Amino acid sequence: SKAEMRHTCRGTINLATANITVEDSCNFIISNGGAQTYHLKASSEVERQRWVTALELAKAKAVKMLEESDDSGDESVSQTDKTELQSTLRTLSSKVEDLSTCNDLIAKHGTALQRSLSELESLRLPADSSEKIKQVNERATLFRITSNAMINACRDFLVLAQTHSKKWQKSLQHERDQRIRLEETLEQLAKQHNHLERAFRGATVLSASGTGTGDSTKDPCCPTKGDLSDEDDDNEFFDAPEIITVPETMGHKRTGSNISGTSSDISLDEQYKHQVEDTKKEKRTRIPYKPNYSLNLWSIMKNCIGKELSKIPMPVNFNEPLSMLQRLTEDLEYHELLDRAAKCESSLEQLCYVAAFTVSSYSTTVFRTSKPFNPLLGETFELDRLEENGYRSLCEQVRPPVCPQPCCSWRCFPSTIPPSGTIHCVFHSSGNHYTWKKVTTTVHNIIVGKLWIDQSGEIEIVNHRTGDKCNLKFVPYSYFSRDVARKVTGEVTDPAGKVHFVLLGTWDEKMDCYRVTPGTGDNGAEGRPRAHEGEDSRVLLWKRNPLP
Repeated sequence: SKAEMRHTCRGTINLATANITVEDSCNFIISNGGAQTYHLKASSEVERQRWVTALELAKAKAVKMLEESDDSGDESVSQTDKTELQSTLRTLSSKVEDLSTCNDLIAKHGTALQRSLSELESLRLPADSSEKIKQVNERATLFRITSNAMINACRDFLVLAQTHSKKWQKSLQHERDQRIRLEETLEQLAKQHNHLERAFRGATVLSASGTGTGDSTKDPCCPTKGDLSDEDDDNEFFDAPEIITVPETMGHKRTGSNISGTSSDISLDEQYKHQVEDTKKEKRTRIPYKPNYSLNLWSIMKNCIGKELSKIPMPVNFNEPLSMLQRLTEDLEYHELLDRAAKCESSLEQLCYVAAFTVSSYSTTVFRTSKPFNPLLGETFELDRLEENGYRSLCEQVRPPVCPQPCCSWRCFPSTIPPSGTIHCVFHSSGNHYTWKKVTTTVHNIIVGKLWIDQSGEIEIVNHRTGDKCNLKFVPYSYFSRDVARKVTGEVTDPAGKVHFVLLGTWDEKMDCYRVTPGTGDNGAEGRPRAHEGEDSRVLLWKRNPLP
C-alpha cells in the first residue's frame, strides 16, 4: 500500500517493466534491467508459485494501464507491423496450447503407467524383474518432470515475447518524442539567442550615436534600431562580432587575433596605453548570490553504482561558475608580494616573500568547496591589470597545461594539474629562478555532512641560482590536536643548511617571518623564536584581504 511505501518499504520497482524469473523451487527474482534486482524466497514451492502468479497478474494489469494512459506509442506503429505482430503472437499462443494439451496427455498416461508399474511391483516376480520395474518407474517420473519443465519454459517464452515487443515499441516512440522535443527546444533557443544578440547590437549602436559627433556611419556588424524586427528570426543566425572597434582618432583597430595600425612598429603595450582612457570600464564590487539548492550526493551516487566514472552525470551547481583557468589566475590576488620580493636585495629575504605568495594561493579555499569547470582544449583566459597593478595573465588549456603570467619585474608559469605540476617564478633584475609544487588538497564529508577542505603536506621552494631553500609544512587538521587550525611553519636556509628565517602562520589568515639571530649554533636551531619570543624581529609578510 502507499502507506507502507512511505514508512516500512525497503524499495519499489515498476512491475510494468519488470522481469520475473524463477530461480529454483523456492526462490525467484524480480529485475528491471540491471538497475534494481530483488532476490525473494518463499517458504515452499506452492507459496512461491502463488507469489509469482500474483505478480504476473499485477504486471499484466500495470502494462494494460500503461497502454491506456499512453496510446501514442501504439499509434506510431504501422498497421502492417501490428497485424504481423498479432499474427505471430497468436501462432505462438496456439503452439503453447498444443504443448499444454500434450503435457496433460503425458501427465495422464504417465500417471497410469506409474500405477501399472506399482501394481507389477506388488506381484510376486523374480528379483531381476523387480529391479527393472523400479528403473522404468523412475524414468517415467523423470519424463513427466521434464515435460512439465518444457511446457513452463514455453509459457515463459510467450509471456516474454508479448512483454518485450510492447516495451520495445514504447521505447522507440519515447525516443522519437524526445528527439522532436529537443529539436523544438533548440530551435526556440536559437531564435531567442538571435533576437537578444540583435537587440544588444542595436542598443550598442544607439548609445554610440548618442554620444558621438553626429556621424551617421554605421558599423557593418551592428544593425540599427530599424533592423531589430523579428520577421527574419527563422532564417537568420549571427555569430558574435569578432571585430572590436575603437575611436577613429586612435588610427588603428584591435581584432581578436592580431593588431594592425598606421605604424607597424607600435608595440602592444604602447597601443594598450593609448586605448586605456577610452576602453576603461568600471569593475564590479560584488558578485551574484549563489543559488541555494539542497543536494544529497549519496542520492545521486547510489543510482550510479557499477557505472563508468566518465558516464556519471553530476549536478551543475556542484561547480563554481568559473573555468579552472580563471580560478588559477586567482593565485595572483596577492601579486604585491612578488613586487616586494623583486625589490629585496637579499635573496633570502626574497625567498620569504615568495614563500608567503605560495601560501596566499590557498587563502580562499576554506570557503570555496565547489570545483571549477574543466577548460576545453585550446580554451584561453586573459586577465589584464597592466594599468592598475602592472601585470597581465594569459592562460591556455594545452597538453600539458601551462599558464604564463608575465609582469615587468617577475614572470610566473603555474601548472593546472596540482599537485604534480611544477610552478616557476623568475625575477628579471636578479635572475633568481624559483620552483615549487602544490600540496595535497583534501575534501572532507563528500557523502555525509558539510563539505570542508584541508591542505596538508610539504612544499620545498628552491632558488636555482643561489641554492637557497625554504621548506614549508602544512599541518593537517586533527580533532585531538591543541595546535592552531590550518597551521603553516617553515624555514629559510642557505646552501649550507643554516637557518636564517623562520616562518609561522596559517594558510587562511596570515604569515609572519622571524629572523634567526646568528651565532646560536651551526644550524641556528637554538635561535628559533617560540610563540612568546622574537616579537622584535617579527615581520608581517602577508595578511588575507577581506572577502568580497
